[in-house]
Amino acid sequence: MTPIISKLPQTGTTIFTVMSALANEVGAINLSQGFPDFDTPPRLVELVNTAMKNGHNQYAPMPGVMALREQIAQKTERLYGAVYNPETEITITAGGTQAIFTAITAVVNPNDEVIIFEPAFDCYAPAIKLAGGIVKSLELSPPDYRIPWDMVRRLINNKTRMIILNTPHNPTATILQQEDIDELSAIVKNQDILILSDEVYEHLIYDGETHHGMARYPELQKRSFIVASFGKPFHATGWKVGYCMAPAFLMQEFRKVHQFLVFSVNAPIQYAIAEYLKDENTYLSLPDFFQQKRDHFRKGLEQTRFELLPCAGTYFQSVTFNNITDEKDSDFALRLTKEFRVAAIPTSVFYTQGTDHHVLRFCFAKKQETLDKAVDRLIKL
Repeated sequence: MTPIISKLPQTGTTIFTVMSALANEVGAINLSQGFPDFDTPPRLVELVNTAMKNGHNQYAPMPGVMALREQIAQKTERLYGAVYNPETEITITAGGTQAIFTAITAVVNPNDEVIIFEPAFDCYAPAIKLAGGIVKSLELSPPDYRIPWDMVRRLINNKTRMIILNTPHNPTATILQQEDIDELSAIVKNQDILILSDEVYEHLIYDGETHHGMARYPELQKRSFIVASFGKPFHATGWKVGYCMAPAFLMQEFRKVHQFLVFSVNAPIQYAIAEYLKDENTYLSLPDFFQQKRDHFRKGLEQTRFELLPCAGTYFQSVTFNNITDEKDSDFALRLTKEFRVAAIPTSVFYTQGTDHHVLRFCFAKKQETLDKAVDRLIKL
């Protein structure tokens, strides 16, 4: 047979799969991949069961169950003052990653340039490349990982099609501030540049900080795909249900791709989430719930030789290990898993050039006893 010419020749198995598999192999506590080890809310599980018993087991409408889209529209208007038409501007997706891939595929053409900020979630660049686009990456550095807006301005040209943002940011746990919004607004004003805003951790922001999502700012909203997820806030990452919001002219193109990518998404879960969202406390209580875990985990890590980086959002805590070893972060992560049986993610994998700041990322969306057990092992370093 003719050899396959790979469209992603440099791409291997994701680090999340690698580290989770190793953790399982050696019996390590898995703080690498971002999923909870506690149960999905029982009421939500009951609602899914009820939806199944009520016969919602066939194809959902291609854009998603209307009741769920209406709840999303109401939630978005209540939180951010933004109005989205559930008929034409909201689509339910098979998780956030599918929404990101669909948005990029819908509007990025060959040789279009897309700006991303690294460390970047690992699905952005491959999707751009598969669409024939050109990745323009800017590196962010610890401890604050602030966006260098002066460098962004230098990258902008007539080929710039899109800027991809992620707030709260995975893996750095930083969030956009008002000054970032001001800079972004000034840069895209009078420019034909779209924004893809990955906001799957929108409800996981701590210390009373504000979520500066694109829906909050009309001038940014009108050019933005906003991606969100139900897996993160409702402790059900395996359900793979999310959504995308965008102005009708963008959503029209989004759905052209969506219908041939997945067509529609798990029907009973959509009906269940639509009912669950009627109680706003299901998501308004999340910051306190996860901040307690963050604070408990950080207090434990303070007893170790790691240096803690700030954590303003997400359910990830990053640390530096300069006081422990000169090893590469990838080598140290492997040794940490095998010898101390705690799995973490080395953040160099989120940089195109493999930039190594000696930073590891831990997931604290775990039971307290899991976090305590991990800290007990890390103290021995």
